Amino acid sequence: MKHPANAHFFKSSDGLNLYYRDFGGQQEGTPVICLPGLTRNSRDFEDLAVRLAERRRMLTIDFRGRGFSDHDPDWQNYHAGTYIADVWTLLDLLNVERVIVVGTSLGGLCSMAMAAMRADRVAGVVINDIGPEIDPVGLARVQQYTGRLDPVADWDGAVAQAKDVYGKWLPGLSEEDWRKMAWRAYREDDNGTPRLDMDPNIGRAIREVGAQKGDPWALFDALAPIPTVLIWGVLSDVLNREIVDKMTARKPDLVVAPVPNRGHAPLLDEPECVAAIDALLDRVP
Repeated sequence: MKHPANAHFFKSSDGLNLYYRDFGGQQEGTPVICLPGLTRNSRDFEDLAVRLAERRRMLTIDFRGRGFSDHDPDWQNYHAGTYIADVWTLLDLLNVERVIVVGTSLGGLCSMAMAAMRADRVAGVVINDIGPEIDPVGLARVQQYTGRLDPVADWDGAVAQAKDVYGKWLPGLSEEDWRKMAWRAYREDDNGTPRLDMDPNIGRAIREVGAQKGDPWALFDALAPIPTVLIWGVLSDVLNREIVDKMTARKPDLVVAPVPNRGHAPLLDEPECVAAIDALLDRVP
């Protein structure tokens, strides 16, 4: 897979080569950085970044162990604290003082923690289908399959596997859409065979490292002064209505964008997502 012209690498504090893309765009507005889900990578945000690059500088990143970023030789480093440290390293490298964070699932959890650490550097947040609590049903499902999917033989197999993992949560996608989902999650090895574009040890980490320390609701409370949008796939088994209601009770100005016919997680190209993200950008200079 050929890297586009706006692709770059940077060094993490512990020496890994990490991949990001810089879509440029209007420099006057607060830049946006997009943080992917547990098993996903920066390619999930390509369409969003291209659409918004006329308005903002758009940054996307492959967390360590995903996409074109190095795998970590110590699987116990696969946790939110390490990913957030890598994000701060990138932002400091680029001299980005304040940023809007768009985070899907794991990336959404990272956005809350970033606000708790440095609220002065977080100008706005879009949380895609995750909350301080996680529905145990969805958590068990994700833990069960992460890092354990069988190898596929070709791209047709990759598409079929993507449908098997996500089909219930993304009804109505076209065959072209599923091809794109597979392209974003798999990459050809030296023999031309598509492989999941992630370190299988990420699955080991979420099963063995255990929950992060601290009160996750305290992290969410750090968003109190920050304009925040919650994208909610109404079919989600990760973010249920009870959790959404708790979030709105603790942050009454939270903008909730329910997305019908989507579970975990919306693709951010749905009309409800487009409208909610655009409205946030209109609010945050």
